[in-house]
Amino acid sequence: MADQHTPDSNEPSGASRLPAAATEPGWERAALERIALAAISEQRAARRWKIFFRFVTLGVVLLLAWAVFDFSGDKVSATGRHTALVTLEGEISADTNANAEDIDSALDSAFDDAGTAGVVLQINSPGGSPVQAGIINSEIRRLRAKYPSIPLYVTVGDMCASGGYYVAAAADKIYVDKASIVGSIGVLMDGFGFTGLMDKLGVQRRLHTSGENKGFFDPFSPDTPKMDAHAQEMLDQIHAQFIEAVRQGRGKRLHETPDMFSGLFWTGEKSVEMGLADGFGDTDYVAREVIKAPDIVDYTVKESITDRVARKFGAAVGSAAVHAMVLGGKLNLR
Repeated sequence: MADQHTPDSNEPSGASRLPAAATEPGWERAALERIALAAISEQRAARRWKIFFRFVTLGVVLLLAWAVFDFSGDKVSATGRHTALVTLEGEISADTNANAEDIDSALDSAFDDAGTAGVVLQINSPGGSPVQAGIINSEIRRLRAKYPSIPLYVTVGDMCASGGYYVAAAADKIYVDKASIVGSIGVLMDGFGFTGLMDKLGVQRRLHTSGENKGFFDPFSPDTPKMDAHAQEMLDQIHAQFIEAVRQGRGKRLHETPDMFSGLFWTGEKSVEMGLADGFGDTDYVAREVIKAPDIVDYTVKESITDRVARKFGAAVGSAAVHAMVLGGKLNLR
């Protein structure tokens, strides 16, 4: 027979090998209590983190709301005698920051402030919409007549061309840098024609209109002499309006040359010689030396976050479709 193992009297039994706490009466209840307390602690920690993240989210929302409502550019703090600044930056268009509504609103606020000693319109623009530029030009002339004791000066940055100069011509005086680009008094209509490419690809354009001229400037239809003549007539009319605005604004200071209204542009130094500008200086110089009010208050309308999103969305969805599918060409002063 196989030998049977007989437990040594000195070897501890299974019960005696358990921890001392497990041999005490009610140890199961104590273990459950410890497990329950640990679970409650974890729940409390999770709740604290949840509250923390809620406060962070609330802070972000409040910050965005503050940015939207407090930086709309509609309010300017009250101040003493000062130079009012309005900035026109970039392409002049209804769907950019340099739109007539915002520029006119800023100019109105600047002139209406009792502390304004003079207004500086700071321009850095290659041009843009003749309609938007014409509206701003008219508003400047209206405000100058309404507030005859408050001068309006234009200071030019890198560029004041075409539609930008259309706006500037209404000012009392124009100050430039010697290297600024000034002029480009002309009008253009740009677009594309795809008829040759469509023929090569075997694509047929199917355009149905009511009215024999409704399909004018469609980029997928061929040019016609009548269409070209009509386009040129429109361009010539707008060009004449532009020239008249320049002559009216600059008066006898203008030294007209055969190329002045041809669409050419010149340096700021040459523009002073031609009478397109009056002198050299930036905004600080004009405020300090010309207006004699070195304190500058900015009245420029600042675009809010919601406006920026809406403007970009609207421009992407609406403007591209209108220009590409309806007009096929875009009038520009640049």
